[in-house]
Amino acid sequence: MYDVVLLTLGSERDAPGGCGSGGACCGGATGADTGPTSQAATGSGQTDTGQVNADQAATGSDQTDTGQVNADQADSDQTDTGQCATERPRVPVLACADALNARGARVETVTARSDAEIDAVLARFDGPARPDGLTWPDADSKTRLVIATASDGQLRAVLRRLVKRYAPAPSKRPADLPGNRTLPDLPPVAVLPLDPARGGTHRDLAAQLGLPRDPAAVAAAVLDGTPRRLDLLRNDGGSVTLDGALLGAADDAGRPLHWRARVEVDDTILTDGSEPLLACAVGNAGGYATLNDVTLLTAPDPADGQVEVAVAVPVVVRSAWGRKRVRLEVRRARGRAVSVLPREGRVPYLDDGVESELTRKRSWWVEPGAWAVWSI
Repeated sequence: MYDVVLLTLGSERDAPGGCGSGGACCGGATGADTGPTSQAATGSGQTDTGQVNADQAATGSDQTDTGQVNADQADSDQTDTGQCATERPRVPVLACADALNARGARVETVTARSDAEIDAVLARFDGPARPDGLTWPDADSKTRLVIATASDGQLRAVLRRLVKRYAPAPSKRPADLPGNRTLPDLPPVAVLPLDPARGGTHRDLAAQLGLPRDPAAVAAAVLDGTPRRLDLLRNDGGSVTLDGALLGAADDAGRPLHWRARVEVDDTILTDGSEPLLACAVGNAGGYATLNDVTLLTAPDPADGQVEVAVAVPVVVRSAWGRKRVRLEVRRARGRAVSVLPREGRVPYLDDGVESELTRKRSWWVEPGAWAVWSI
C-alpha cells in the first residue's frame, strides 16, 4: 500500500491576501518583475484574426511576481512564514485522510510554512543516486502527494519547487532528458480543492481538467487512478505557469487601459509594439480564454505541446457613411514559445491568478508532458 502525503500551504480563508494570490506566502512573491531574459524553444506559429466590438474590451488587475534567475533554473523566492500556516487541517483534508486511511494507506498531513518545508516534502520523491550526480525523481516511488489548494497559485507554488529541485543546469543536461524538455517527468500530484464552490462560476484548473473535488473521489484517484500528463509553461523569470497569463489593466471606472508591447509566438509577430493593446492572453489551459464576452483563445489545450496566444488590438475603421468606429481585432497564434516585450512603463498581469507587473521582456516556453495529475 502507498504512503500518502497531504500537503497544505494555507488558504485564502486563513491568510488574508492568500498564499499564491499576490502575497509573499508559500512560494508567492512580492516586488516588481525583474527577471532576466533568455532564449526559449522555437518552432512555427500560425496566426488567426477576428474582430469584436471595442466596448467588450479586456481588463486585468495589478500584481507582482519576482524572479532573479536564469531561464533554465527555477525561482528562489522567499516566503512569508507568518501568513502561511493553518494551525489545523481543513475539513476536506481530514475527509480525504479518512478516505485514504479506510483503504489502508499510510497518511501524513503536512502544513508547509515556507519553501524549505515544501522542499522537505518533495525530497521524499527523489530517486536513487545517479552517476552524474543529478537529483532525479523516482519513477517507482510508493509515496504519493496530494496538494490541498485554495487557489491555482498554491498549486503552482508546489510545482515551481518541483521544477527547482529536478531541473538540471544547462551545463549538466543528461543524455536521457527528452530533446524538447529542460526537465524530467515530474512526480504526479493529486489536487484537493479546498473550496467546492470554485467548480461553478470560477473555473479553476481542477474544474477545467475535470478533476474530482470530493475528498473521497480525490482519494480514489490517488490510489486507483493513473497519471495524466500535462504541459508546463516555464518562464525566464524563474517561475512556471499551469493555466495561463492575462496581461492588461483597467482604470477605476472599469475602462481598459492601452499599453504597448512586442508579442512574438515562435516566428510569428502578433504586434511589433507600435500599436496600442487592450489585452494579451497566454494560454496553456483555458482560464483566460474569454474576457468580458470577448473570445481571446479558441482552443487552448494543456496536453497538445503548444501555447496559444492572443492579443486584442483596437482598430479604427470607417463605415460606408464615412463615420469612424473602433473595433477590437483579436490576433491569435500557436507555437512552442512566446515573448512579450513592454515598450513603456509597467504592464499589470495575472499568472495563474497571481498578480504581477511586467517591466521587461518575459518569455514562456512549453515543457510538453512535464507534470501530471492523478485521475480516473
